[in-house]
Amino acid sequence: MHPSFLSPPEPRFVPEGEHPLWDEALAVVNRDVAATLPEQRPLCLIAYPGWEQDEAERIYVALANGDSHGNSLGPGTSAAQALLAVAEAAQDTITECLWQAWPVCTLHGLGMHMAEDAGRASWRCAGTSRPSDPGHVRAAIGELDTIHRPRRPNRKRRKDRKPR
Repeated sequence: MHPSFLSPPEPRFVPEGEHPLWDEALAVVNRDVAATLPEQRPLCLIAYPGWEQDEAERIYVALANGDSHGNSLGPGTSAAQALLAVAEAAQDTITECLWQAWPVCTLHGLGMHMAEDAGRASWRCAGTSRPSDPGHVRAAIGELDTIHRPRRPNRKRRKDRKPR
């Protein structure tokens, strides 16, 4: 038998409505998950009990199976702060648990990071090292489904190609 201080605490799935600020932010981030990783089920919140008797639970963003990675969500004071915190936690969990960059800029194939742009929580791409291709805001968090790969004007259409 192992002493309880050596056993990892058991997490629990957090029911919707228990943390409304985190729920709202997670719903926004899950729109981006659905748009970019359609094979993934929506992310969820899980809670681990505190290590000490008086310590509060720690809330994490997790894959649907409960796997998570990264820091817990701290106390959010505003919807904007909660959205940035949940987006960062979601990115950590997806990147580490699925071993892939997320989300990825469709223009550059690079992983993006959170940024505030004109007061909106956004996904920002660093661009390339060429001065003609600087970093840019790709979309507001929750709006990646509105972004499409730009059409390349010099690319031949499939019907114009000759059969091999």
